[in-house]
Amino acid sequence: MAGSVMTLTRATLDAATKSLSRRDAGLASIVRRHGAPPLWARRAGFVTLVRIILEQQVSLASAAALHRRLAAQVAGGLSPGSILAIGPAGLRALGVTRQKSAYIHGLAERLEGGRLVLGAVARAPDDDAAAMLMEVPGIGPWTACIYLLMALRRPDIWPPGDLALHKAIARMRGLPQVPTSDQAARLAEAWSPHRAVAARILWHGYLSEKRGQTGVWP
Repeated sequence: MAGSVMTLTRATLDAATKSLSRRDAGLASIVRRHGAPPLWARRAGFVTLVRIILEQQVSLASAAALHRRLAAQVAGGLSPGSILAIGPAGLRALGVTRQKSAYIHGLAERLEGGRLVLGAVARAPDDDAAAMLMEVPGIGPWTACIYLLMALRRPDIWPPGDLALHKAIARMRGLPQVPTSDQAARLAEAWSPHRAVAARILWHGYLSEKRGQTGVWP
């Protein structure tokens, strides 16, 4: 990841999409079939980090449903303070797994105690921002990169281990096997400094073809 604090906007996303389409025939084909990808911007902060933790290794739809349940049933809404008030047991009672309950509660503790400051994360270069997030138990490279990609809208982030991206690359390139995380990351280097835009194009094609709906992100 490059040390950048640039932020994608709709205009810069469209410009980067055009640039990538000129450079890569496979990405250009996806854009021709499905149009430019959505920005898929999320609001930076605790609520989005909780959602991304819930999305680890489950479907986006199930994670979104659980996130809505938490937002509706946690007294006062989702905040570090409200999570500390109900504790891990309260999260488990609402359907969060034991492991993710511990992760979310630990994140709330760090934010409340000042050991993690999301404003500082937002101002840091990509590598530093990811490292700050990954000091929190339960926040690994994928979770940190998704936060940087969607909430901070950094343009050159590639989330490692994202199976949908791996499948999309295999289909686009006509590969006999789905690439590993390391193989996908090496292939994605060709799209720098717009790897986050390439990821959006690939997700856009993958979701559009899988669901028959353009631009869906639960």
